[in-house]
Parts: sequence; structure tokens; C-alpha cells
Amino acid sequence: MEPPLRADARRNRAKLLEAAERVLAEKGPAASTDEIARAAGVGIGTLFRHFPTKEALIEGVLAARMRRMTDEATHLSTTAGGLEVFLRRAVEQAEVKNALAGLLTSAGVDLAATIDGVRDDLMAALGTLLSNAQNSGAVRQDLRVTDLIGLLAGASRAIEYAGSDPSARERILAVIVDGLRPH
Repeated sequence: MEPPLRADARRNRAKLLEAAERVLAEKGPAASTDEIARAAGVGIGTLFRHFPTKEALIEGVLAARMRRMTDEATHLSTTAGGLEVFLRRAVEQAEVKNALAGLLTSAGVDLAATIDGVRDDLMAALGTLLSNAQNSGAVRQDLRVTDLIGLLAGASRAIEYAGSDPSARERILAVIVDGLRPH
């Protein structure tokens, strides 16, 4: 097990992940590590101490996004309408997540291994979120976590096809949310 990072190293790592997510979302795979280091306000050596390759940096960004989704699902599981809020937010963020996953896949990185440490936590958080929504009567009882994952993936792709038309995006989400409700 690696020793814990010093406080300044933790801050630099967090700044790098945040900057990388922002720069990669704006520029795509053409974004350079130099641009990411500059955007984070650190030197290129600091970037490479934390992430030895660009792929490792992208893996870090993807894992951090999934951790945030896990935290959000956990938080929303205690609120009325939490599942719908989570679904909407997840779909809004899916384009960037899909782009990051595509960058890793094209670089030959095993996505399953990248998210392995986070996947179980996310599935558990989604299970709690779904179960609480079902227990409150807001969501149909026959829905399972794997179904929810499929709906998230499908909704994300449908939104991409809708393009920038906000009314189309809202209609697609409304149909999905309506389908979650008990009959």
C-alpha cells in the first residue's frame, strides 16, 4: 500500500484532475499534458509525478467522475425525487464521460480495470437510491439496478442524438422518467 499523499500533493492531484476534465471536455484528445498542467497551475513534472502517462491521467479523471456519481447517488438516496434528479444529472454529464471512455478504449486501456475499484461502490449506491425510490412508491417495483444502468446508457445516447435542442432533451428524459413510475 502506498503512503498517503502530503496535503500539498493531494491538492495538486485534485487540481490536475479538475483541470484535465475541463480541458479534455473542451479540446478532446488533442489536449496536451502541457495545457492540462498550465490549466491546473502546476508544472509538467508535477503532472507526470501523479500520472506517468496521459492515459493514466484520463483514467484518473474517469475514476474521479465515477466517485462523484457514487457520492451524489448516496446523498440523493435520502431525498424525495432523488432518483429522478440523479438520472437527469447523470445524463447531462454522460457526453463527457463517454468521450473519456472512448479516449481510453482507443488507447487500448481496459475500462473494466480502470473503474474496478469504483464500480462496486457505485452499484451499491444506485441500489440504495433505487430501493428508497421504490419503497417510497415513486418507482415501479420490477426495476433492478442493471435496468437502471441500461436506462442511463440509453438515455445518454438518445440525448447525444437529440443534439443541442433542449426541448428534445427534456422530452426524452420525461419519457424515461414516466416509464420509471408505477403503473
